[in-house]
Amino acid sequence: MRTYDISLTVSPDLPIWPGDPKILIQRIMKLENGDDANVSTIAMSVHTGTHVDAPLHFLSDGLAVNEILLKTLIGRAFVLDLPEVDIVTTDVLEKAELPPRTRRVLLKTRNSALWFNGVREFQKDYVALSPDGAQYLVDRGVQLVGVDYLSVAPYAETVKTHTILLEAGVVVVEGLDLSQVSDGRYNLYCLPIKLGGLEGAPARAILVGV
Repeated sequence: MRTYDISLTVSPDLPIWPGDPKILIQRIMKLENGDDANVSTIAMSVHTGTHVDAPLHFLSDGLAVNEILLKTLIGRAFVLDLPEVDIVTTDVLEKAELPPRTRRVLLKTRNSALWFNGVREFQKDYVALSPDGAQYLVDRGVQLVGVDYLSVAPYAETVKTHTILLEAGVVVVEGLDLSQVSDGRYNLYCLPIKLGGLEGAPARAILVGV
């Protein structure tokens, strides 16, 4: 069984959502300076890189990230490869013939090539999930949706897609790198940092072949 690390490496040159604070990493203790150990600090948005959106992100009474059930974040997942689309709509998903009883869907699009090619500038024309596509997945009983750029929703309208998913209790995982993964079934392990009372958290995500 092959294991795929589908997480982005956090560093100061990682693309961030426009308006978010820059990623700041500082070494505050250094062995070469005579300190007993190397110690670093990091400052960034909780929606940096590979991260999980909890319902609280768009819903005032929604669950925080530490309240998301682990069983939703771990289990069988299907990677759906959609290399030619500009937006993932109901029509696209119906034609893709998602397997029955799929509960976790990871959408692989041309976005993943951006990570593979090391593109560091934020791209506003990334492929996203449309509101009707989000509703289609909710109606199918999907419990987790993962995408390969920094938002599940289109840049010009971020609220509706998020709200449809999060109101239905669907966990959203953003900032995945699926460039080395083929379409098909895997086991997903996605563990966000257990940040109390927050609307999201960075995560380490891996896929294991089945």
